[in-house]
Amino acid sequence: MTIIQKKAPPELMGGFSKKRKQCPFTAAGIKYIDYKDVNTLFQFITERGKIIPRRITGVSFHHQKLLATAIKRARHMALLPFVAED
Repeated sequence: MTIIQKKAPPELMGGFSKKRKQCPFTAAGIKYIDYKDVNTLFQFITERGKIIPRRITGVSFHHQKLLATAIKRARHMALLPFVAED
């Protein structure tokens, strides 16, 4: 006869539990990310002009794809810089 032991939750073992980040676009009910909305797009790029990954921002997979496309379109339309100015 084998004894099956259950693992204790991380809170009881002294670890930290990860709180899932909620997608800001899903929470706001946004279905389409417009490339002309530069103020919103600036929140998701670094000072150097790189797109911030979704594991840091908490954006869902679907909205991250739309966000990346919108940022790239805004760059081609010269609304956003490709690189930072030194």
